Amino acid sequence: MTDEDDYLRYDKMVETALRGVVRRAIEEVIENYNITNGMPGDHHFYITFLTDYPGVKIPDYLRERYPGEMTIVLQYQFSDLKVDNERLEVTLSFNNVPEKLVVPLNAISIFADPSVNFALQFQPLGEAMDDEDLILQELAEEEPDDPDGSGGGGRSSGEKTGEVISLDSFRKK
Repeated sequence: MTDEDDYLRYDKMVETALRGVVRRAIEEVIENYNITNGMPGDHHFYITFLTDYPGVKIPDYLRERYPGEMTIVLQYQFSDLKVDNERLEVTLSFNNVPEKLVVPLNAISIFADPSVNFALQFQPLGEAMDDEDLILQELAEEEPDDPDGSGGGGRSSGEKTGEVISLDSFRKK
């Protein structure tokens, strides 16, 4: 491959734009958070991330239990959900103990909303992004707000409990 072939890295452009979709979906949940009804309809997010990725902050016992990769579900019991251009933060309950998780967006390997049969699978991006990647990420973030307000919210308490699942059973071997 020559230097000219590397000039337009469409693969990086697409990855950056699709990570912007994940960020925007989480922003819509935050904007439309409803503690009583949770997320609208049957919406819920499965977010798989690399536990050993730089910047991932999870309790040691979870890192030991899920070496390499972990999946969280955002549907009913979560709180303190935040997202910015670099990371997702959320508090989830594990065995009735609230734990704050910090996950860089670049550590996410799978994002899915099974209620609408939507899923994205990513190649992990390196921690350092070059100038072109940063510009593409900024462009992806300039999408207009959703005028119909079709996002959702979660609830921090309720009858249903959150769980960590493994997606290995869903993967083709």
